[in-house]
Amino acid sequence: MHSLGARLSTARARAFVGREIELDCFGKALRGDVDAPFVFWLVGPGGIGKSALLRRLGDRARAEGRVLVELDGRFLGRDPADFEDAADAFVSVPGTVLFIDSFEHCQWLESRLWQRFLPRAAPGALVVLAGRLAPLPQWTADPAWAGLLQVRELRPLSGGEAEALLEAASVRPERRDAVLRFAGGNPLALTLAAAADSAGRVGSEWSPSAEVLRTLVAGLVGEVPSAAHRRALEVAAQAHATTEELLTAVLAEQDASGLFQWLRELPFVESTPLGLYPHDAARETLMADLRWRAPTAFQAMRQRLAEEYLRLLREARPERVRAVTDDLFYLFRDVQKLQRTRVWVSTEEDLYEDVLEIEDHDLVLSMAEQAEGPESAELVRYWLTRQPQGFSVFRLISSGRIVAFTTRLVLPAPPDITDTDTDPVVAAAWRYSQETAPVRPGEHIAMTRFSIYPGRYQVPSRVIDLSNSRVQAEAMRARGRAHGFLVYRDHPAWAERLQGVLADSGVRCDVGGREYGLFTIDWRKVPVERWLRHLIDATEMPALSGPSGTPRPAFDQAVREALQLWRDPGAFAACALLRTRLVADCDDPVQDLKDLLRQAVEALAADPRGVRAKEALATAFFSGAPTQEAAARRLGLPYGTFRRHLRQGLDLLCASLWEKELYGTD
Repeated sequence: MHSLGARLSTARARAFVGREIELDCFGKALRGDVDAPFVFWLVGPGGIGKSALLRRLGDRARAEGRVLVELDGRFLGRDPADFEDAADAFVSVPGTVLFIDSFEHCQWLESRLWQRFLPRAAPGALVVLAGRLAPLPQWTADPAWAGLLQVRELRPLSGGEAEALLEAASVRPERRDAVLRFAGGNPLALTLAAAADSAGRVGSEWSPSAEVLRTLVAGLVGEVPSAAHRRALEVAAQAHATTEELLTAVLAEQDASGLFQWLRELPFVESTPLGLYPHDAARETLMADLRWRAPTAFQAMRQRLAEEYLRLLREARPERVRAVTDDLFYLFRDVQKLQRTRVWVSTEEDLYEDVLEIEDHDLVLSMAEQAEGPESAELVRYWLTRQPQGFSVFRLISSGRIVAFTTRLVLPAPPDITDTDTDPVVAAAWRYSQETAPVRPGEHIAMTRFSIYPGRYQVPSRVIDLSNSRVQAEAMRARGRAHGFLVYRDHPAWAERLQGVLADSGVRCDVGGREYGLFTIDWRKVPVERWLRHLIDATEMPALSGPSGTPRPAFDQAVREALQLWRDPGAFAACALLRTRLVADCDDPVQDLKDLLRQAVEALAADPRGVRAKEALATAFFSGAPTQEAAARRLGLPYGTFRRHLRQGLDLLCASLWEKELYGTD
């Protein structure tokens, strides 16, 4: 007969996946390998599997006949003598293994351990510590401990390991993808999801329950000091990467510097060159928790971040625009229109964009022939001589090897006969433009002519994401851009993916027996910012509609858009607010809308609460100040204070105009 302890150990071994390196290294130490460490320090955020690994290591040590001392930092007193009494076997019984879990709760012991207690270890003893915090630098820098201490940072499980865990837990195959997307390789999230599934508490479409979310937030995040800290967490959960500047803009009334430092020290948050980035499980848990307990606050935070990204797009340096575009799209990655075309979680090896060098010409020609045939390769050769600056290559970060390339053409009016005679796709684009909305002198067509990624040809990929973000960044800054075109061979699939994003021109071209489709937008009719707002406008929340059929969130967005386009007469004349009841019966709707906006802003000052808000709005949009920072300086206000007044002003203005939309202007 087997003891209960033996049965538990067997069950743990059967359910345990991954961590082979840690298990192997500990096994060598148990066998007395002279090169094995004496102290194993396991570091990682909550839920990453530290305690599960500790139990597995304990089972191995017990199977080897070792004496175990198992302590939990959460339950140790502050008296060092109590700790030494509890761990007495470590200094008195040879071969004892000391395990301390949740070490972050007794971090005060660290100096005493390495300076006074551990050197007294009995022969053959070992130590395993597990916590959220890394050891003191004085310890790791001490040459005497260099070969005795091994720090292992536990990472999320790989895709295969996470799949194996769910399979071992008997999670039904049809639900595994949804669980994997949410859990992000975090063992705690995977285990809780598996438990919910086995208990029959999930429907056919799995999503985390309130109970699962509550447990995960407590396990992953721990204690949150204040409401401001929770807001900062919510920013970090939604934003692609969080900088101190972003916190300052979005949480203008808070101590952004202190909040950023607090976020930076959280064990589940990584510091990257772009800013702070939470581990996937923490990010998804925080987002799902906020969406569940406070859906209005979730949407408000998302909208606040979106407005900040749109401001950055207007004011950022050219080299930053593409990154900000990616950040904006990431914020709305659950919107169906974006899900169809972009890749958020990819099994591809990571890539970066680079310039094409002359020595790489033969390689891109070979790639073009492999993907699209010799006729297409000859067209690539032609454009290499005509517009080499339009080519970009994409390299693997790990090796620098080129795996893909794209070609973006700028085609000024009038069309070049040599180009149209040589390339049938370019000729078709010019014909379409002339038949629908002719390109005037001084304007040009922009076309992503080739997107060649042999490993993932004609399917959404990081190459297409990076290339399209570059296109959008260029469109934000370009002058005289008329039509934009994307060219795809698998045009039936891309027609479905691009629905609501770009128009299918209906134009089809034959190159070497292969048919290509052209997808287009006229940037003169749809300014880039308005197009971006259209893409992200999918909140899917019920909203009150005005007489024009415009829901309140879309109406508020239209008010903000009109103000932002104030100094661009052409763009303002096409703004969405002109299609509302506000100016429905006006003889000169454009001028009347401008007058109405000025009057509504001035009227805010009638309320003492609105005086500062009115000044902020008028200075930001009507005074000619080039940036919001410049507007703040004109008013002699700190930027954070100015942003607060501006946000209040926008809220008051939208509310006032909404009343007019609902009940008329009289």
